[in-house]
Amino acid sequence: MQITHVEVVPVELDLHVPYPTVEGVEVSRVGAVFVRIETQQGDTAWGCTAVDPAFTDVTLEEVTRACRACAARARDLNPINVEYALAELEGVVGEAHEARMALCAFDLAFYDLLGLAAQLPLYRLLGGYRQRIQTSMTVRRATVQETVELARDYARQGFRILKIKSTHDPEEDVHRMSAVRDALPDVILRLDVEGGYTIQQTLDVARMLEGKLEMIEQPTPADDLQALREVTQRSAVPILADESVGGLSSALEIASQRAAHGINVKLAACGGLHCARQMDAIARAAHLATMVGCVHEPALLAAAGLGFALSSSNVQYSDLDGYMHVVKDPTRAGFYLEEGWLYARDVPGLGCQVEL
Repeated sequence: MQITHVEVVPVELDLHVPYPTVEGVEVSRVGAVFVRIETQQGDTAWGCTAVDPAFTDVTLEEVTRACRACAARARDLNPINVEYALAELEGVVGEAHEARMALCAFDLAFYDLLGLAAQLPLYRLLGGYRQRIQTSMTVRRATVQETVELARDYARQGFRILKIKSTHDPEEDVHRMSAVRDALPDVILRLDVEGGYTIQQTLDVARMLEGKLEMIEQPTPADDLQALREVTQRSAVPILADESVGGLSSALEIASQRAAHGINVKLAACGGLHCARQMDAIARAAHLATMVGCVHEPALLAAAGLGFALSSSNVQYSDLDGYMHVVKDPTRAGFYLEEGWLYARDVPGLGCQVEL
């Protein structure tokens, strides 16, 4: 297959509701870079990556530059030789964070082309384990009363799994989680701490919320694997690593140390589907669960995450709500949401159309 044209399109996307970061900075807009590839055979494929200020310090301009460097090399590659093509692009941009984010955009486009060539939807191309998965909906940091009101609103919309962002005040978090549990006894709850607790605070919260939580996500600082390992060994609630997981080497280190009960794999963070599948294989070998996560991102990136989540039996958790918060997403999604479940359609490739 011969590439005839590659276009890199950076965009800024508003959010329906601004949200506060851990540092208290309000985020109202995120970036994304779309990549469009045309081939001599007449196929057009799309990929993208997301630049969420709450997730990375890398700028949209840095990621765009990396994508344009990849585009120059991609024109000489056969995109359906995915392993070779991605290795060549990595040789161009390296392994920095902005490089992984750029590689994600091209990785998605290459898999989109592969699905088009095979006339298979992504989830079948990668394994075809199931056709739907239940996603969580994220509840932002708020007071106890506001948290309950937000949770009730999402439950009315059909979501039965809620991931509540921590305030980094353990006592406040216990009150918030307990209030939501009392208001919605049938809803599954997850607590996302984003590294804001000490070991003892984590153990105390886990003990007080035992039986009320499905999991605690990244309770201790991302760079302190020993702390994460200790709480995993002693916690009354399952522990998932998120910010501690960046790519293959970090996934392998967490798995080898049994530093968590599972890992959160985000395509934009690790470099796309190719790396995500390898991380899932590491988790599977170590008997760890895989969660497929997201940032605030276009539906095109969510479609790739969904395809990956549906392809593997080891994916036990899905957190793919990021696209729902984006205003005027240029993606027309091929998948659909119903009562908190994400369903894939049997459309080849990523199954999305992009209007830019």
